[in-house]
Amino acid sequence: MADTQIFEPDGRAIPFVDEGTDSGPAVVLIPGRGLNISYLGPLAHALIEEDFRIVRVGPRHPSSAADAVVSMHDLAQDVVDVMDHIGLGHAWIGGHAFGGSVARTVSLDHLDRVGGVLLLGVEGAEQTDELNAGGSGIPEGARDVEVDAMQRAAQDATPDLEWSSLAPAVPVLVIQGTEDTLTPVANGERLQASAPDRVSIVTVEGGGHLFPVTHVGATSWPIEDYLDWD
Repeated sequence: MADTQIFEPDGRAIPFVDEGTDSGPAVVLIPGRGLNISYLGPLAHALIEEDFRIVRVGPRHPSSAADAVVSMHDLAQDVVDVMDHIGLGHAWIGGHAFGGSVARTVSLDHLDRVGGVLLLGVEGAEQTDELNAGGSGIPEGARDVEVDAMQRAAQDATPDLEWSSLAPAVPVLVIQGTEDTLTPVANGERLQASAPDRVSIVTVEGGGHLFPVTHVGATSWPIEDYLDWD
C-alpha cells in the first residue's frame, strides 16, 4: 500500500496517493465533502488488482485563511496540478458525491485531460453533507473537518452550471446506491435524461451514501467492465 504524499504548489498542501500500473486504465478518485482519501482505499485497491492505475487526490489544506477563498475551478486545478506533478496526461476523473462535482469541473475546465467522468452518486442542487450523514459508518480517520467549510464556500462561489454541466462528448458512468438519500437515484436519472447518448447508470442494490465503502465489489465491477469496454 502506497503512502500518502503531499504536493505543495504555491503553498497548497494537496494530499494524493498514486498506485497501480501504467499498463491499464488510469482513474483519478476524489473524496466526498469533509472527507479525506483514506476511505476510498479499498475501492482503489480492488481496481489496482485489475491492473488499473488509481490516483486518489484529496482536498487542499490552505496555508492561510486567504488561501481558503477558492472556487470549484480552483479545486479542479488542484487535481490537474497533481496529474502534472506525477506525469499523468490523461485519465478518467471520478469522485464520490461532492468529489464528483469537482470531477465534472475538471472535465469542463480541462477537457483535453479527461477520458471520461465517473460519478459515485450525483450531487443535485442542494449541497451534500458527507461529514455528518455517514454517522458511525464513516471509516475511522476518514473525516477531514478542516476543509468542509472551504469546500462549501467553493461551491457557493461557483455558478451551478460551471460544476453541474457535462463537458461535450465526454462519456459519463454513474454508479449510485438505491438507499442513498443524499445523492438519490433520481439525480443520476435526471443527468442521464440530459445526455442519454453518453451517460450510463449502474445501480448498487441496498447501497446507502457510503456504498463505495460498504459495497466495494458492486462499485468496482462496473468500473472494470465499462473502462475495459471503453
